[in-house]
Amino acid sequence: MPDWVKWIDLPPVWLSAALAVVWAQARFVGLGLGFGGWAEIVGGVLVTVGIVLILAAIWQMREQKTTPVPHRVPSALVTSGVFAWSRNPIYLGDALILSGLILRWDAVLSLVLVPCFVWLIGNRFIAAEESRCQDAFGSEFADYKSRTRRWI
Repeated sequence: MPDWVKWIDLPPVWLSAALAVVWAQARFVGLGLGFGGWAEIVGGVLVTVGIVLILAAIWQMREQKTTPVPHRVPSALVTSGVFAWSRNPIYLGDALILSGLILRWDAVLSLVLVPCFVWLIGNRFIAAEESRCQDAFGSEFADYKSRTRRWI
């Protein structure tokens, strides 16, 4: 894969593309269910939790002097903090942001994008990342993997 593709083929780019579809669906197709205030509140909470998860995970990775960039080999295995709840808190945060904005924008037709996004991230990024972690950390990663779920 050329280097420039690695900088385009990143989870935030995929999330941005999904959010563009959600926004377009809400704006041009409509067909929302008009959930009203509670959906905006729940959506806002999901977006906030997603952002906090992402920031906490990146902070923890920086503290351990390892990379949050998916295509790179990590220099440390982070297993505490938000990584004790999920092996992939950044991707979980992305999925929460997507879900939250679908609710906030009343774009219920776009709900199908959430499992599609989770599948895409799992196959496009997580599988390769876990393979690199297995190679780099061996039994330490296997132990972590056995006690910590992939998502939640």
